[in-house]
Amino acid sequence: MLIAEDLLLLLYDDETGKPLTGSPGLDYALAGAVLIELTLGQKLDVTVDGKAGRLHVLDGAPTGDPILDERLAYVVKRPGKKPKDQIGALSKRLRDQLLARLAERGVLEQDQGRVLGLFPVTRWPAKDARHEQDVRGKLESVLKVGTTPDERTAALIALLSALNVVPKVVTDAVDKKALKKRAKEIADSDWAAAAVKKAVTEMQAAVTAAIVVASSAGASAGSS
Repeated sequence: MLIAEDLLLLLYDDETGKPLTGSPGLDYALAGAVLIELTLGQKLDVTVDGKAGRLHVLDGAPTGDPILDERLAYVVKRPGKKPKDQIGALSKRLRDQLLARLAERGVLEQDQGRVLGLFPVTRWPAKDARHEQDVRGKLESVLKVGTTPDERTAALIALLSALNVVPKVVTDAVDKKALKKRAKEIADSDWAAAAVKKAVTEMQAAVTAAIVVASSAGASAGSS
């Protein structure tokens, strides 16, 4: 599974099929997860011409995964851009594509209904939660026991920390403040190769910036 798929499974309630956090944060975090995946696969780097914080294509050849390849092709056509300037476009349709694929695999169930009998709504409850349980086990081992994370688990923790949703995912922790602190320590530590760590740091910043901008826009609209 992609890091983005793992993130999506963690951020959708298994029973209600509803997301645990709203847009645009979730959508931007998914796009960030895709960019991290491409960095782990040595398709992208986050530096160009000696400048930090810009997307650089190392290998534009398709990965064989249509979701990754669509985003890689987008970056290939726009090299040298800052992640925060790309993440909005990269997030378009991404959540729907991931949800549909997880449903096709039998991991989620597509449940279509109506709110108040009028408004159509789609929920995505868990159908086969075995993979998600494995991912949660790794998260809890790192965050609660203190084991050293692998690159993919650490990237997940960094994105969850950027969204400020770690206590919503690891729900049985007594000390939520300590849990959030541990997640931030993991996000800030040297758990990966420099290129990957740099990518994760940029994704965290891009997700956080996007949330702040969206919140400011919403507040301005509400006061006008």
